[in-house]
Amino acid sequence: MAKSTVSSSLGPLAGAVDHRSTSLEESDVVARIWGKDHTVWRPDPAEITNRLGWLDVVPHMRPRVDELQRFATEAAHDFDTAVLLGMGGSSLAPEVLRETLGIRDGFLDLKVLDTTHPATIARLDRSLDIARTMFIVASKSGGTTETLSQFAHFFERTGNNGDQFVAITDPDSPLEALARARGFRQTFLNPADIGGRYAALSLVGLVPAALIGADLDDLLGSAEAMARACSASVPVAEDPGAWLGAILGEAARGGRDKLTLLLPGKMASFGGWVEQLIAESTGKDGTGIVPVVNEPVGPPEVYGPDRLFVAYGHPGGLSVLEARGDPVVRLAVGGLGAEFFRWEFATAIAGAVLGIQPFDQPNVEEAKRATKEILDAGERDTAAVDDLGGLLDQLGDRDYVAIQAFVDPTRETAEILERARLAIRDRHRVAATVGFGPRFLHSTGQLHKGGPDTGVFVQVVDAERDTDLAIPGADYTFGGLIDAQALGDLRALRARGRRVARVHVDQLSDLG
Repeated sequence: MAKSTVSSSLGPLAGAVDHRSTSLEESDVVARIWGKDHTVWRPDPAEITNRLGWLDVVPHMRPRVDELQRFATEAAHDFDTAVLLGMGGSSLAPEVLRETLGIRDGFLDLKVLDTTHPATIARLDRSLDIARTMFIVASKSGGTTETLSQFAHFFERTGNNGDQFVAITDPDSPLEALARARGFRQTFLNPADIGGRYAALSLVGLVPAALIGADLDDLLGSAEAMARACSASVPVAEDPGAWLGAILGEAARGGRDKLTLLLPGKMASFGGWVEQLIAESTGKDGTGIVPVVNEPVGPPEVYGPDRLFVAYGHPGGLSVLEARGDPVVRLAVGGLGAEFFRWEFATAIAGAVLGIQPFDQPNVEEAKRATKEILDAGERDTAAVDDLGGLLDQLGDRDYVAIQAFVDPTRETAEILERARLAIRDRHRVAATVGFGPRFLHSTGQLHKGGPDTGVFVQVVDAERDTDLAIPGADYTFGGLIDAQALGDLRALRARGRRVARVHVDQLSDLG
């Protein structure tokens, strides 16, 4: 059994995982990954050899710790709050760090904005003392539409004061040029060989971590310890990353492709980060692992035969599922940095097991293209709502439901969506997930289009909208942008023949 594991009961997967562990050792996969051998996944090195910098990011970040701490101390003199503008990999790790580690006295509060919904942006804006707020503009490509639209809004709100802005991006990106032109306070250039969803331990995570006063040495130290535990000299059965990856891959191959991650309350936000990492990395070529996060454990009768349970600790009700033969893995927390690295390595291994390339995201562009076409045409979203009951009647035994909510993510709305997804699970015995748009487009959106045709999609849109905001320099508003993103994703799903219905929130209220 791998280190950092409390216990495991793999049931029907045990033999396949043992065989896979042996196969991984015989083909020297772990050593080849550390050697950055692209043939572990594909004969073509494209989007692999330039995406493996996460393996050795820790020693590259160690010399930056003092610089980052000085930057954070200086920022705390001038600001009270930092707002991170980003999507997907640029926002999820900072959110985990803020929610898990909290704010150290004397440092900045951190708020993460990863939506284009005008009501959310307006509410955040009203809550800020703009003059005492630093804005972190984070985008690997430097061209993310949502992030640049958020930047345009807040740059105007600060009176075009570049000293209140910091960029995190790749070298030579459009954002680097923008930061130079607008006089940003500082630009952090991240290693270009790290993909967004594998960037938690790079400057993408460390700059926000420094601003909230996190112990960077501890964060990197725990990641370093996990990396050593995943080294080529460690047998796969004792390697916490490779062993977990073998389980994830073999579970999906064996029909248990609904990875149900059970987390204690203090780690709840970690689920969103794992969700993107797993879904966007494995959901392609008609295969994939469907992460189900922050779902309370239900009675055995609400679960079909397609679940793998991975838990930190001992959530109530899990032992009953374990006793009936469902595969269960219990993990011990090795420190937040360690957990980031464990799951990154496990995902790389799972990709090898599934025969997919885990570092690209070929289907994410489909919704982006559709959105751009809608915006360029000045098209208004007039798509009608659909019958939810008729959609749910199409559910099969191994399907899953994805609720995609292009609405203001208030606590009240989140509770309605959560009740609806549990009602769907309990009535239909299928996994159900919730994602707010456009955030999920940079996460599970790849799985929805590139993964297996087992998804049934419920798109939730506003019945009406009281608030809208202009986007400086654009000929559409934030309301127009999120409407185009919703309609674009609807069209992308339907173009692939996916089962999808558009509804309003009140239709989901009737379920829960």
